[in-house]
Amino acid sequence: MRQVFVSPRYFSAADILIFLLLGACIYGIIAIGAQWQADYHPVTEIDLSIGALPRYALFSAMRGLVAYILSLAFTLVVGYSAAKSKKAERIIIPLIDILQSIPVLGFLPGLVLGLIALFPKTNLGLELAAIIMIFTGQVWNMTFSFYSSLKSLPSDYSEASKIMGLTWWQKFWRLEMPFSSVNLVWNSLMSMAGGWFFLSVSEAFTLGEREYRIPGVGAYMAVAISKSDTGAMLNGIIAMVCIIFVLDTFIWHPILSWVRRFRLEDVPGIAPEEPLMTLAIRESRFIRLVKVFYRRYLVRKRTRTELPEKSIPLPRMIGLTTRETRKIWNSSVKYVEPILWVVAIGIVGAGFMRLVNILLNVDGETWIYLLSATGFTFLRVVGALALSSLWAVPVGIWIGLSAKRIAVAQPIIQIFASFPAPMLYPLALAIFISLGMSLDWSSMFLMMLGVQWYVLFNVLAGALKISQELGDSLNLMKNSHWDRWTTLYLPSVFPSLVTGWVTAAGGAWNASIVAEYISYQGKTLAAKGLGAAISTAAGKPDFNLLAASLTLMIIVVLVLNQTLWDKLYKLAQSRYRMDAL
Repeated sequence: MRQVFVSPRYFSAADILIFLLLGACIYGIIAIGAQWQADYHPVTEIDLSIGALPRYALFSAMRGLVAYILSLAFTLVVGYSAAKSKKAERIIIPLIDILQSIPVLGFLPGLVLGLIALFPKTNLGLELAAIIMIFTGQVWNMTFSFYSSLKSLPSDYSEASKIMGLTWWQKFWRLEMPFSSVNLVWNSLMSMAGGWFFLSVSEAFTLGEREYRIPGVGAYMAVAISKSDTGAMLNGIIAMVCIIFVLDTFIWHPILSWVRRFRLEDVPGIAPEEPLMTLAIRESRFIRLVKVFYRRYLVRKRTRTELPEKSIPLPRMIGLTTRETRKIWNSSVKYVEPILWVVAIGIVGAGFMRLVNILLNVDGETWIYLLSATGFTFLRVVGALALSSLWAVPVGIWIGLSAKRIAVAQPIIQIFASFPAPMLYPLALAIFISLGMSLDWSSMFLMMLGVQWYVLFNVLAGALKISQELGDSLNLMKNSHWDRWTTLYLPSVFPSLVTGWVTAAGGAWNASIVAEYISYQGKTLAAKGLGAAISTAAGKPDFNLLAASLTLMIIVVLVLNQTLWDKLYKLAQSRYRMDAL
């Protein structure tokens, strides 16, 4: 038995792959830790040679993964709270509406300056700022998707869980989480793409006369674009494709294969493809050994603890009984909540008064300009959503109806969706200019390059829930192809489509800051729009103009969310629930 551990025949190719991955993860953690703890250096010199790209790619991938872990934790806690508590829903959903309407450049100045002041001697402040900015590009889409899935849970399932006597945790883990997992995973893919969208802004940016740059693919592309180095830009694009391919192969593809088991029904006759990573884990003898040792550890632990586990007692106060202690504890919690509310309202009120003071310093001419700019950006957002829906809805349903088409299209779609659209803006802009289009028109198509995937991924996730039995019933009734689309396909994906529209609209408003204000061939091109105004204000920096622009964007997004999107959400949760079809 001892010889098994040293025999070279014991380890297979799967074990070698596992060891390589573990080694890469350990090296990545050590490298990013060393970068975080390095002496503060706001402007890192970016090496445009191809040999530097693997290290930069590792840094960017680690930042994206850390941001995703934070986004997932936020989604599970906040999305569940909003779906399960009416009181929390009235606070959380409007707050998320406000936060998702603030573009990355809105968070940038205060976030960077605050974190640098908090960590003045190391790069940790800049690294945390980059991660949080990537986080803001990921989290809102995931949270809205999870919240929408929980709200659209069929009432029959909830009633069955009550009859079975499931606790809230059992209901969450055995029912709600599996039901929401398909939408959550597909929107996680889209959220990773949203984080990559602002990668260049997160890793290389300017505040007034100060430049900030940390090593990564985003900073590499920003420097390459500023120097008009076509070869370096091509190398950066290849590096980004490699990051997306590696993450898809070793993380997303296995997860997507795993969540297929949570579909309400399987497509008969089609066996799901087994991903490389799943196969490697199953065939790895090293993993099997780890499982054996872990199970033995659990068995030994159970045999040692024969007595039933005791619940954790409340803090016991000297001279008091448990009942008296519980009463004091509950009363103290009861009085702490109002105090926290007063503190929160005081902080928000002070910030609001300061914002009002700043806005009063903005002259009327500037407000007129910003209002007209808001109108132009609004029309571009509507156009980008309409054009995206025209192709993404039918294509997403068509792909989602077939497991074979999903297996072929998913990796291709993911690479296109995950690729940061701003990295393609110079090439796309060159094509639009050659066609005689000004930035005022082409910026709408530049916005569409990023937001179309929000619609497609949500429609795909909704299409995976289309009932095969209902489809077979319509076939037996000899309904036409048009009837199937209008009575089954479109109603089935409508709840997911609404989530896609909401997140795509938020993404479009955010994308306006890079689509309406572009550096191209050594010149700065700006369209008339609110995004260009925000980019101009952040670059100067003009905090009065920035505050006014952000306030207008927040107001517009909030009005749309509380009118159009709120009505569509309620329609999706009532008429187009799965148990209402």
